[in-house]
Amino acid sequence: MKKGEELGKSTRQRALAVRKRVKTKKPEFKRQESWRYKRLAKGWRKPRGLDSKMRMKVKGWPRSVAVGYRGPKVARGLHPSGYVEVLVRNVDDVRRVNPETQAVRIAHTVGARKRVEILAGAEERGIHVLNPGRVEESKEELVEKEEEAEESKEGEEKVES
Repeated sequence: MKKGEELGKSTRQRALAVRKRVKTKKPEFKRQESWRYKRLAKGWRKPRGLDSKMRMKVKGWPRSVAVGYRGPKVARGLHPSGYVEVLVRNVDDVRRVNPETQAVRIAHTVGARKRVEILAGAEERGIHVLNPGRVEESKEELVEKEEEAEESKEGEEKVES
């Protein structure tokens, strides 16, 4: 079993609510001195200096990453909707998804034609898609392109004969 499958929905929902509450109190962790020097990125790095005020957790300095800010174990890795995310690249991957506990995220490398097929398969099985994209426009564009391709083939055949 994968993460989140063995737990009941109510347990997961409560854990998600706790995680949301914890996240509201969690500070935005900054890299030491990143506000002072442009060359330093804002992303978190552990302060390691011998006399570092941040490492010593001196009052008035930004908070450091600590275990107490962590969310519930049950909710880790879950999408805010409560589903476990599964990356999908083709229609066969959709068939392996459990619609009750898992949601589908379509890979960014998937093109419009295959995306429409994946969406159809997911809708058929009642699977939640996290990034459906512009489905209606995609279908219309595909139909138009196929019609144009057929017309151009017919035009080429007439020119050859």
